[in-house]
Amino acid sequence: MRDSRNTDKKNLEFGEKPEFEEKVVSIDRVTRVVKGGRRLRFRATVVVGNKNGKVGVGVDKGNEVMTAVQKAVARAKRDMIELNLSGTTIAHEVSARKGGAYVFLKPASEGTGVIAGGAVRAVLEAAGVHDILSKMIGSNSKINNAYATILALKSLKEVAVPKTVVTDKVVVEKEAK
Repeated sequence: MRDSRNTDKKNLEFGEKPEFEEKVVSIDRVTRVVKGGRRLRFRATVVVGNKNGKVGVGVDKGNEVMTAVQKAVARAKRDMIELNLSGTTIAHEVSARKGGAYVFLKPASEGTGVIAGGAVRAVLEAAGVHDILSKMIGSNSKINNAYATILALKSLKEVAVPKTVVTDKVVVEKEAK
């Protein structure tokens, strides 16, 4: 018998791809001390994107791993951002800071690939960036690095692409002297 829970995957036909790709960056056990001992919960960090310029990061907790992941996915979808890609890379260099994490992103030529690690790579791949150079400086926190990457992508400015105007051209050849 099929599970009747409300999920995005239940209405998909065989072979059909979901609208957003979900990538679990980390799952952590967190505890808090209460009168009877320790209360164990799970914290999930998830990146959601459509690989075409929309991406979001969600962090949430739950009593079970699946609950935490579902809540984090819902939060990531709610907090999505749209970015303007310049082909397969970003338009210009950007950097951002979140907490102790500092992320620097630099456009790369086509064919370079995603030169990034950990949470930064997950965010960039979910956003659909194929060629980029990056550097994480400071904190090793996956959450802060993911949020710093989102802040850096938010700060991208739209670069005006020069429009080519096609008109009836008269070709004039210069006479050789």
